[in-house]
Amino acid sequence: MIDRLKQRFNNFQKAYNLLKSVFENKSINDLSILEKEGVIQRFEYTYELAWKTLKDYLEYSGLLNNIDITPRNIFKEAYSSKIINRQDIYIDMMLSRNLLSHTYDIKKFEAILEKIENEYLKELETLHTYLLEKINNV
Repeated sequence: MIDRLKQRFNNFQKAYNLLKSVFENKSINDLSILEKEGVIQRFEYTYELAWKTLKDYLEYSGLLNNIDITPRNIFKEAYSSKIINRQDIYIDMMLSRNLLSHTYDIKKFEAILEKIENEYLKELETLHTYLLEKINNV
């Protein structure tokens, strides 16, 4: 179980670093439409790896109690276990991720890009830092 957790975390870490790297020298407003589409793609797989890494960590820690394994339930458990501080942001990430799969509305697309830059990335950084410390000490 620990090997799966470490592997999942390494994949999450790589995805998070790729997403973060977009914003190191640029703002979302400086990106072309193709680059913005790439940011959305990076966000989608970073989000997927974030919730799945949280699931694995909760399982490893014995904190996952007979629940349906869904992103929403994982975020609730992580919040109640004080692993994440902002359950609302993670639920919003989930809703944004789901919306991106079904919309071609440029205004919604742009709004989600702003959330990635201004809200989601900070929350993913907090999660990354927390998990990095915990998993390195296992």
